[in-house]
Amino acid sequence: MRRVLIAVAALALPVSLAGAPAVAASPGTPSTAVVEQAPATDKLNGPTMLVAQGPDDVCDFTINRPSLRLGSSGAAVQQAQCYLNQAIDAGLDQDGDFGQITQSATRAFQRCAGIVVDGRIGAQTWSFLSFWANAPGAPFC
Repeated sequence: MRRVLIAVAALALPVSLAGAPAVAASPGTPSTAVVEQAPATDKLNGPTMLVAQGPDDVCDFTINRPSLRLGSSGAAVQQAQCYLNQAIDAGLDQDGDFGQITQSATRAFQRCAGIVVDGRIGAQTWSFLSFWANAPGAPFC
C-alpha cells in the first residue's frame, strides 16, 4: 500500500480525496492526514500505473499504463499502438492485440530511443512512448 501524505490547510471545510473519508482541520490549526491508497491492478498484467493525460494527448484510449507483452490485449495495447504509430510511424492497426508485429515495433522503438530492448512495454517504455508520441516533430527514427 502506498501512503499519501496530504497537508490540509486550516479550513473549516471538509476535504475528500479519491473516495477517502473527509478530513477537516480545526480553524487556526494546520492538520495532516494520511490516506491509504491501493495500487491499481489489471487481472492479466498485475499492478498498473495511472498517468493523467494532458488535454492535447494524441492518443486517448485509456490512462492505464500496465506492463504489456506478447499476448496482452485491450485499451492499453491500443494506446501503445497509437503511440508507436505517432512516435516512429510504425503503421500498426490499433486493434488492441499485442502480437508479433506490435512486439517488433516496440523493439524498433526501444532501439531508436536508446532504452532496454525487450519487446515489452513497461514503465520506462511507456514514459518514452508518451513523450515521443506527443512531441512536436514526431515521428522520429
